[in-house]
Amino acid sequence: MTIRRAFADLSVGQVHYAACGDADAPAVWLLHQSPRSWAKYREVLPLIGARYRAIAMDTAGFGDSSGGGVPASIGQWARVACELLDALDIRQADVVGHHTGGVVALELAAAFPDRVRGLVLSSTPYTNESFRIARAQRPPIDEVVPSEDGTHLTALWQRRQGFYPVGRPDLLEAFVLDALKVGHRVEEGHRAVASYRMEDRIAQVAQPTLIIRATDDPFAAPHATELQHHLPNARIVDIEGGMVPLPDQMPEAFAQTVLDFLSTLP
Repeated sequence: MTIRRAFADLSVGQVHYAACGDADAPAVWLLHQSPRSWAKYREVLPLIGARYRAIAMDTAGFGDSSGGGVPASIGQWARVACELLDALDIRQADVVGHHTGGVVALELAAAFPDRVRGLVLSSTPYTNESFRIARAQRPPIDEVVPSEDGTHLTALWQRRQGFYPVGRPDLLEAFVLDALKVGHRVEEGHRAVASYRMEDRIAQVAQPTLIIRATDDPFAAPHATELQHHLPNARIVDIEGGMVPLPDQMPEAFAQTVLDFLSTLP
């Protein structure tokens, strides 16, 4: 199935997206983690596109999307996502987000409830005051100091290696490519997540929600139960062996879990 890529002119400049499936089918909106791009869902798009109009956008300032010089924030990224829905004449979509993308998806559902039918939060953290304090006490996640001999590229790879499956250098290559494209702004997504006051927004989310828990993701898996506590219409599904790069690590399991959930929605 063909993936078609395009740009839309929005308030921040040109925003890039990739789409797959029948343009007249119900839309499934896919939001990536930091500092990745639509390519996170390269293998997922055709699987979901077989039944839906699957669209993966590059978050403003990431991938091939312009950030417009606007300060990075979850609220801003959700507004730009809604602008793209408008530009593509999509009245309502099911929204899927992974890691940072899950936080943006939650804000999109809270801020624009009529635009989101169902919500899938994959490996999504619950960001409250204790989360912010803990994050402030830890070193940067992906930031490395540039070096003339290129050893910072190895450092970037090694920062993530322990959280990726053995024998899958392709996943780390994809991560490094996207991280290099972002450049010195590589931590913007993590900082935006850390500063987002989810505890003030989550009560606004009333949509049916699926929480995907990648069992081997040490950062996000512990948050699933707390997320469910605050989302009365949510249920948790575990993907055994799933790690930080879940959608491109296990695209078939990820897509099928999403499709199974969407099939239950009215």
